[in-house]
Amino acid sequence: MYQPPLFRETRLDVLHTLIRSHPLGLLVCNGSEGPVANPLPFLLDADVGPNGRLQAHLARANPQWRQLAEMAEPVLVVFQGAESYITPSWYETKRETGKVVPTWNYAMVQVRGTVRVIEDKGWLAAQVATLTATHEAGRAEPWQVTDAPQAYIDAQIKGIVGLEIDIASIDGKWKVSQNRPVGDRAGVATGLEADQGADDSMAQLVRQYGGLTGE
Repeated sequence: MYQPPLFRETRLDVLHTLIRSHPLGLLVCNGSEGPVANPLPFLLDADVGPNGRLQAHLARANPQWRQLAEMAEPVLVVFQGAESYITPSWYETKRETGKVVPTWNYAMVQVRGTVRVIEDKGWLAAQVATLTATHEAGRAEPWQVTDAPQAYIDAQIKGIVGLEIDIASIDGKWKVSQNRPVGDRAGVATGLEADQGADDSMAQLVRQYGGLTGE
């Protein structure tokens, strides 16, 4: 990933927070016929190793897991956070000189590591239960795996394969208008907040990283 120093985010807790907030990662590897990519919901265990560990599962019918089992090289997992188109109409510089162009703001984490393929039924059952509990936690009446008949769950588990990735490297890029003059940063934040179709979380990032939080 192209990383201008101004956009680089290295704080591990910040990178982990994005993964937890946007857990649908794109798992990318080299297949026999070229690159292969599949979106998977990941769990992060931050207490394993220096960078943490990712866990996921995919359908047994998905051929990617067999390719992963045979390969030794690291895979790439991409987690996409807040993102938004940025119109130059929000820039103070547009009114001053007109020398502006559109861009796109985004926050992203890329993880690399070697995959272990897991077919153990106990591991898979635990992973599914934890994944479910994590995403049902905010509901008034959380659904639990045990709400379904055990025979049905057993059959479902037979149809999946587990993945575990110890994170060897983790890179974060927060491109949130830090390279613009302060007036442009303020204009972007205000413009995003006023745009009903825009992502409010991006406006918050522009203010946070642009030194505008004291406004």
